[in-house]
Amino acid sequence: MGLFKKIGNALRKTREAFARKLDSLLSHGELNDDFYDDLIDILISCDIGVNTSMEIVDNLRIRARKNKLRNAEDVRNELKSIIKEDFSALEEIEIKYPAIITIVGVNGVGKTTTLGKLAKYFKREKKEVTLVAGDTFRAAASNQLNEWAERTRTRIIKHSEGADAAAVVYDGISSAKARGTDVLLVDTAGRLHTKTNLMEELKKIDKVINREYPEANKYTFIVLDATTGQNALNQISAFNEFVNIDGIVLTKLDGTAKGGVVIAIEKEYHLPVTFVGVGEGEDDLEKFDYNEFIDNLF
Repeated sequence: MGLFKKIGNALRKTREAFARKLDSLLSHGELNDDFYDDLIDILISCDIGVNTSMEIVDNLRIRARKNKLRNAEDVRNELKSIIKEDFSALEEIEIKYPAIITIVGVNGVGKTTTLGKLAKYFKREKKEVTLVAGDTFRAAASNQLNEWAERTRTRIIKHSEGADAAAVVYDGISSAKARGTDVLLVDTAGRLHTKTNLMEELKKIDKVINREYPEANKYTFIVLDATTGQNALNQISAFNEFVNIDGIVLTKLDGTAKGGVVIAIEKEYHLPVTFVGVGEGEDDLEKFDYNEFIDNLF
């Protein structure tokens, strides 16, 4: 299945919820104050967020008056154009090698599964990959990652449960440097901002990476569950206090009608969604394309 179709399928719930309401609004309404108020409500219902929705609609109102928009298709195209323009200034991440990618996020968002899928993705790109089982806090976390290592035929560096996560990362770096690994994928324990010790652990891991492998290209990606909608923004804010987030990996996009949160993330934090989960299979993690996303959203 091509990426275009995968993204389209993943966005089906969001698109159906959005398009149904938008079609209904556009089919019987002149572009008056009630129309714009209703459009704001529709955008908010898709988790685009209150402030972002109001800003988009204010922009649409100005352009509709200036360009004398009248029919539904013109309004839809102008709305799409406004959102695309916001994303045009967002700098996409081009991963350079050797790369260390540290994955962070709260419990239950699918970090370990994401690591496994990322391993498969980079191996498809003909890169040498090593997994680092840095989640030593959760019981059986390294076993779960080990299963992914076996499925994807990827090397894994791990210690026993309760070990110092930074020490595991240290060993992973030593191995990667010795073997000329292209991509080192680092798992970390799921944590909330209230778990101060775990948040401080992220700082320690970051310090080890900077000290031991300064020549590597370093990336920190936060994994977000698309089904949580606006709560994803709170998670970004919490983690940004402890580590510099470079990009987003959005999971479960295929299981929600809240895909509009991608637009809210861009507007609020100017962070790119770098990878997106578009299904349950091990190959269902893809580089994210904003133009494709917006085209499929409408």
